[in-house]
Amino acid sequence: MSMESVAWDVMYKSMHTPDARSKADRRATLRRIAGFARPHRSRIVVFLLLSTVTAALTVATPLLAGRVIDLITDGDSSQAGGIVGLAVLIAVIAVVEAATGIAIRWLSSTIGEGLIFDLRRAVFDHVQKMPVAFFTRTRTGALVSRLNNDVIGAQRAFSDTLSGVVSNFVTLLLTLGVMVAISWQITLLALALLPVFVLPARRMGRRMAGLARESADHNARMSTQMTERFSAPGATLVKLFGRPDRESSEFASRADAVRDIGVRQAMLQSYFFTALMLVSSLALALVYGLGGWLAVRDQLSAGAVVSLALLLTRMYAPLTALANARVEVMSALVSFERVFEVLDLTPLIADRPDAVAVPDVDSGVSVRFDAVSFTYPAADKVSLASLEEVAQLDPRDGSEVLHGVDLDVPAGSMVALVGSSGAGKSTIASLATRLYDVDAGAVRLNGVDVRDLSAASVHRTVGLVTQDGHLFHDTVRANLALARPDASDDDLWDVLRRARLDDLVRELPNGLDTVVGERGYRLSGGERQRLTIARLLLARPAVVILDEATAHLDSTSEAAVGEALSEALTGRTSLVIAHRLSTIRAADVIAVVEHGRIVERGDHAALLAAGGRYAELYRTQFASA
Repeated sequence: MSMESVAWDVMYKSMHTPDARSKADRRATLRRIAGFARPHRSRIVVFLLLSTVTAALTVATPLLAGRVIDLITDGDSSQAGGIVGLAVLIAVIAVVEAATGIAIRWLSSTIGEGLIFDLRRAVFDHVQKMPVAFFTRTRTGALVSRLNNDVIGAQRAFSDTLSGVVSNFVTLLLTLGVMVAISWQITLLALALLPVFVLPARRMGRRMAGLARESADHNARMSTQMTERFSAPGATLVKLFGRPDRESSEFASRADAVRDIGVRQAMLQSYFFTALMLVSSLALALVYGLGGWLAVRDQLSAGAVVSLALLLTRMYAPLTALANARVEVMSALVSFERVFEVLDLTPLIADRPDAVAVPDVDSGVSVRFDAVSFTYPAADKVSLASLEEVAQLDPRDGSEVLHGVDLDVPAGSMVALVGSSGAGKSTIASLATRLYDVDAGAVRLNGVDVRDLSAASVHRTVGLVTQDGHLFHDTVRANLALARPDASDDDLWDVLRRARLDDLVRELPNGLDTVVGERGYRLSGGERQRLTIARLLLARPAVVILDEATAHLDSTSEAAVGEALSEALTGRTSLVIAHRLSTIRAADVIAVVEHGRIVERGDHAALLAAGGRYAELYRTQFASA
């Protein structure tokens, strides 16, 4: 390792020194790390052995070079063959060192990338099990960072730290041993300059760390502005209400701060490397000066002076690296701990060991709410402070949202929920799909508590269409196949036809393989909604829940979506949440929800005749008519 690479390494580790306030259980962390490393243990052993061999080879070359100088200075022509032989041996060592270096690099990348794969998959799979409350609180960027930056930081423990400690320790022992054997006086003087090398590195590293954090903050602000303004809804909002000059000025201000810090970082790095190269040059000057003086006094050979000079450059690197090994190890541990922090979050929704499938689905599925009470979980139960960018999560539970709700949706019937915004209608829908679990009472499918059913079975049985049906930035085919990956093209065209969308898709540039854009923004609101309904038709759930599915559509789009919904609801149990009361007149039962309670229930005519809350909502909505 060269002096310059060591300098970069020292600066990196100093800038990434973990916060001293982190006091997690290191032993537990190490045991868990060992668990992830176990599948790679055979490669790790070979990796360490080759690292040791490489360390030994780095000491052999300076000794052979010194021997060549001694043979040359002897002036004996008979030693020409020996010089050639030593040169060939140096070349062989170089080839072996290059080969082992490639092998080490392959093993390092294989182990490191394998670990990244294992960690990322573990985090991704675990996050998918988290409740919806987790995603409503967590910053997506912070969560993605755990899958990228922290996982890569953890990987460094194997690809860099492990081999670095072993190879540097072996190199240091061999180098010091050989140097002391050649000249203990020069070795001691060389070691005396070590603090001049290490201390500035640490001090400069701390200054660089401050700038790095400041730069990261400014970059985050700049990235946030770009992310928000470059999304389809953000760009639309800026065009409608934004002032382009003001947006440009704000971005320029943030970019200017990043630029200024970049200049300061570049200058500090320049001062840093200049100082370190100067120390290295002074050390070499000492070796050549003292070693040369000893050589002319016949107390040391010329070859020994050359060997000492070459060994000196190879001694400072491992010494400095080992001096900073603790920083590197702690940094890696912190990265592991941040990954494990996510893995340690307990999903609120989990299958019981004896979970069963929803029974008798083919005969129809009934939905029953028995005295259901529910409070949204506190932040400390579903999230992490570091994922929300707060100092501490609020441990307090929220207020109760549902209070003893009783509701029966017989198989094949249509029940509608109406009421004021915030009354608890969408919460009821979330409990029916088991996005949350109740605090008291029970939600039952065909008489079985959903907590006794497998989550996969519940989600196959109950389908949900929301008012902002989400689409991925992918093709029409991929967005539909999310419901049933094995669906054929004929199946896809069938559900598109039933959703009144087949003609539109045929006119798209690539048909089923047309990319719909982020959140489906290349389609109109009605088209997006019909595509989500087509996806629901492909899934063929026995129970359909519509949560304000036509709330934000114009009359024409609402009519088209209404036809698609009629197709989706035919022959199925349905729970419909509606803001427009005209869409649920034909419901078998209409339940009025207010303040988390069902205050009225009956059919349209009976509720109008009763003159209660439903009649009030109906008169208000149709007053202009």
